[in-house]
Amino acid sequence: MRFAPTTEQLDFAEAVSGLLADTCTPAAVRESWGGEVGDHTGLGSGDGRNRAAWDALTEMGVLGLMVPEEADGLGLTDDDLVGIAIECGYSGLPDPLTSTAGVAASVLGDPTASGSPVASEWLSRIASGATVLVGFGAEPTIASASSADAFLLFDHDPVVGGPGDPSVRLVEAGGVSLHPMESVDGSRALARVCPEPSTGTVLAEGDGASRIAATAFDRAATLDAAVLIGLARRMLDITVEYAAERRQFGVPIGSFQAVKHHLANAGLGVEFAEPLVRNAAHRLALGSAEAERSVAVSMAKQRASLAAVAASEISLQCHGAIGYTVEADLHLFMKRAWALAHSSGDADWHRRRVRSHLLGD
Repeated sequence: MRFAPTTEQLDFAEAVSGLLADTCTPAAVRESWGGEVGDHTGLGSGDGRNRAAWDALTEMGVLGLMVPEEADGLGLTDDDLVGIAIECGYSGLPDPLTSTAGVAASVLGDPTASGSPVASEWLSRIASGATVLVGFGAEPTIASASSADAFLLFDHDPVVGGPGDPSVRLVEAGGVSLHPMESVDGSRALARVCPEPSTGTVLAEGDGASRIAATAFDRAATLDAAVLIGLARRMLDITVEYAAERRQFGVPIGSFQAVKHHLANAGLGVEFAEPLVRNAAHRLALGSAEAERSVAVSMAKQRASLAAVAASEISLQCHGAIGYTVEADLHLFMKRAWALAHSSGDADWHRRRVRSHLLGD
């Protein structure tokens, strides 16, 4: 099976990288934090959004990448989006692009749900820049919820478990109440989303909803893994640059073997994780069987989470205490990596899922 990116996919991701370099600088990421950086309450001036970057991505067609052509989208697949998600991680984009352009667009375009006029309407609105966020569980915790136009809600949370009817419904922002929550990464602007009873439009129920929910969760985990790859690369690039400038005993600290070997090991972990992430995206694009797909997704999320956490630890060690301060750019990417490493299932949860498939326990 070949799942290496095509020339067109690489060119699209490179174009997005250039756009984000201009519109999503570390200063812009800082501005997305709620309240004062380092004292986030979820109720400050930032709402986890970078409108300039979002508008530019919409104009480029990224928001409609997985929206069908008949709904004014590009009609592409996960294979095309995964490289762009990596670039979003590298830039630290705070906006919920993967949730909207990836998970929500795919759910609304699913044959079970796409027959609804509401689904068709929102597919076109996503391509035009609307924000549709996805949550799992009765009262999910969702990033950038205060700026959402609508929510796709699944009653069951695959990670937490517990009761929940298999249904998928779309609820507009006015049909929910939001309760801000703390996050280690202030740009996530987390909130617990509580839908009002009997609000929204039910898009699927029963077996159809269960299938859509399982696929949506795997897609969310895959895209989180892709963002983690980008975050890890950015942290290592920042650290390599710092190690070339910071001097001890009259020489750059990057010349010390202890520093070089640690950074090389962290880079190796990222390079080994990326093919697993691209394979998981390819399985989703092909519509592979659930068991085969979920194993690929869990392998990808587990390795990407570990690689990003290792990159953050080594980067922080090389920087010393300055790396954790709000003045340093490193902390913006490091804290996002810590948060996403636990999003859509942490490394331990995904390791257990692979084991259950392999051993049947």
